[in-house]
Amino acid sequence: MAISSNKKIGEMLVEQGLLLESQLEEVLKEQKQTGEKIGEILVRKGWLSREERERCLTMQSGVVTFNLSGYLISPEVVKLVPEDFARKYKLIPVFLIENTLTVAMADPNNVLIIDELQRMTKLVIDPVSSEELEIRKAQDQCFGGISSLDEIIASIDKTKLAEQEKQGEDAPIIKIVNYLIFQAVQFRASDIHIEPEKRILNIRYRVDGMLRRHYSLPMDLAGAIISRIKIMSGLDIADKRLPQDGRIMMKIGNRDIDFRVSTCPTVYGENVVLRILDKSSLIISLELLGFPARESQLFQELITAPYGVILVTGPTGSGKTTTLYSALQVLNKENVNIMTVEDPVEYQFPGVRQVHVNPRAGLTFAVALRSFLRQDPNILMVGEIRDRETAEITVQSALTGHLVFSTLHTNDAPTAFTRLINMGIEPFLISSSLLGVLAQRLARTVCEKCKESYIPSDEVLKSLGLEDKIGKGAKFNRGKGCQHCNKSGYRGRIGVYEFLKMSPAIQDLILKKAAADEIRSQAIKEGMVTLRKAAIDKLVLGFTTVEEVVRITLEAG
Repeated sequence: MAISSNKKIGEMLVEQGLLLESQLEEVLKEQKQTGEKIGEILVRKGWLSREERERCLTMQSGVVTFNLSGYLISPEVVKLVPEDFARKYKLIPVFLIENTLTVAMADPNNVLIIDELQRMTKLVIDPVSSEELEIRKAQDQCFGGISSLDEIIASIDKTKLAEQEKQGEDAPIIKIVNYLIFQAVQFRASDIHIEPEKRILNIRYRVDGMLRRHYSLPMDLAGAIISRIKIMSGLDIADKRLPQDGRIMMKIGNRDIDFRVSTCPTVYGENVVLRILDKSSLIISLELLGFPARESQLFQELITAPYGVILVTGPTGSGKTTTLYSALQVLNKENVNIMTVEDPVEYQFPGVRQVHVNPRAGLTFAVALRSFLRQDPNILMVGEIRDRETAEITVQSALTGHLVFSTLHTNDAPTAFTRLINMGIEPFLISSSLLGVLAQRLARTVCEKCKESYIPSDEVLKSLGLEDKIGKGAKFNRGKGCQHCNKSGYRGRIGVYEFLKMSPAIQDLILKKAAADEIRSQAIKEGMVTLRKAAIDKLVLGFTTVEEVVRITLEAG
């Protein structure tokens, strides 16, 4: 916390050029007569805005200023301070870390109130300064019925729903949207799906890669809820005929969370999906990604190569971006120029030039990549190779002395070569530029709280090709389902990897335009572990289940 200033607020305002000496003298005379605070008199006279007054008070006291707009407060934290006390003294608790409660206050220098809060909550109080108006708005949104979605819905005046849909600012609707967002973050969801159907509004969360319905709301609330989300993300609430994309930035607890919002008109109304980008939960460390020893060594060797292309493949949601970010984290040094083009930029690296694609403005992956080559880069990252033009520039960049990372949507590593050939890239360019391909999946891990062991049947072992490879009576793990994992039996995910390193034999096969199966057979001879084998290894070690092995490797084989 900053050190407070001994200067009076009037002196600080004069020093900053916000107030004349003559005005200060007039205000001091009036203060003697009325007993008001100098700041209040200045605001009343119109000589100072409330924002300028708050800024000076903050500088004077050394208390941190806290912006409550765009901040979502946990219902559990709100309950720590009684509503009548919070409203009377113009404050609201915002987040709790261990035994320290941060409280936004209109008067953060009121020692008596801070002492009373400490006595009341049995916690250490960290006061921060917030605008009185923002505190009041937060109180209106948070207090009263926040703990129950049914109670919030019951409090809605349905005769005013049409008006609420146009404005999106009604308190109960705000509470519903905040509740849905907060619950999604609590469940560790990566996406929120808001789906209108004929009679209900479905709310589904994607947790650990799997979609699951959590709430069914009355359909007559759909318009107001969607309008509220559109207002939060800066979208046009009047346009319901075309897809729209927007963004919401919020603070939940002490975490900055970015929501990418997408709307799409459907038969029963607008479908909305919010992608949750929680930077605090993003793993950007190769050591923590769960690479087996062989794959870890090979990958770390390749990312230190002076030039060439390294591809990461897999379906959407398989962790490709996280792997690339982890590689960039290793390579991000002062003597290296790294440039990335992404859609979207999910994590910002100090010292790395990152570009967000904007197709409407003509800024595509290919256009950005051409521009990068005039910026003297050492390392490039292309979010995804989607077309021939991007693939050609990626390969040419590698051949002219750059290390390039990118992703491709293929089921396994060997298929990446045939995909590039099908895009129109000459085989001799692929064989001379690609260093290796990493295919990956994310397997759900068994919940530690409800994990149980069992002996698999002979049929299961045979289907996995393990009947002669593990001992009699070997046990697998599975989750029974508990509150900790929301009855799913799984909590968290672990990476499953297939790494194919370029070799002279594989180069020859590419030049001959060999099928992916031939390339796979050669790679296995050279030591490549397939996705299916890597997933089975995780199963035998007790991390995941038979069902997950089958699910994530069904297409990869």
